[in-house]
Amino acid sequence: MSWAIAEHRPSTDPAGESDFTLMPGLASGEHAIVVLKGLLPEAEFARNRDRILRLFDRAVTTSYSNGQLTTVGPYLAKFAGNRAAYFASAAESAATAAEAGIDLARRTRERLADVLGLARFESAVEPDGTRYADHNIRIYADDIETPLHNDNIIRDMTGEVLTLSSLTSHYSCVVCVQECDAGGHLELYHKAWEPEDERFKIAEGLGYDTTVVKGVDSLRFKPEAGDVYLFDPTQYHAIEGATGRERVTMGFFFGFQESAPDEAIAWV
Repeated sequence: MSWAIAEHRPSTDPAGESDFTLMPGLASGEHAIVVLKGLLPEAEFARNRDRILRLFDRAVTTSYSNGQLTTVGPYLAKFAGNRAAYFASAAESAATAAEAGIDLARRTRERLADVLGLARFESAVEPDGTRYADHNIRIYADDIETPLHNDNIIRDMTGEVLTLSSLTSHYSCVVCVQECDAGGHLELYHKAWEPEDERFKIAEGLGYDTTVVKGVDSLRFKPEAGDVYLFDPTQYHAIEGATGRERVTMGFFFGFQESAPDEAIAWV
């Protein structure tokens, strides 16, 4: 098994656009990262980029003992134990995007459905109509890094009765809105989280001590503006500090239910 970066440029012919091997390759571990080049038309991407870069005054920084995250829009892990506050923030974030004319998340999902050969790719909704946030914007200022961590909705939703509780897989989609001058690499390790890894969890901090991936194979990837990339975030990963111009991304998680393996559900 290769566990390597797979680069794909969608066909300009709609009849031959879908590549049904990309998601199975990611699921099996053959592909460590799937990088999609030119997923959105250049003019459409540029319009969204310009509008996103005007939202920096809406950004909120959350500090941890070993780092910080600066986002426009919420992320579910920040609201552990307070779902009502999360859903309120998700609604506010959706209103902000609509007001700014930003549709990058929706258009990315639509194009991914085409390219990956999915029947549907929608944002997560509770039975009562309450909507999850379908994206957030991450801003990495000069020298800001994201420490080693993993994301695992199946672990985190254990015991809860919510739409996301029924997911059987967890993937990450990131759109590079603006690349930094240097640094800013995604470092992905070929090791998924295991329960015994909790002894390496950093108290009051973000993520895990690097001892947990000692001797583990890894690869580095530096996205370019316009790249859309997919990977398995249950594997340990970190973001290297950016240098110079801010590294800006739009991202969301997605997964599948056992009953609908060709219908993706997105949240953040």
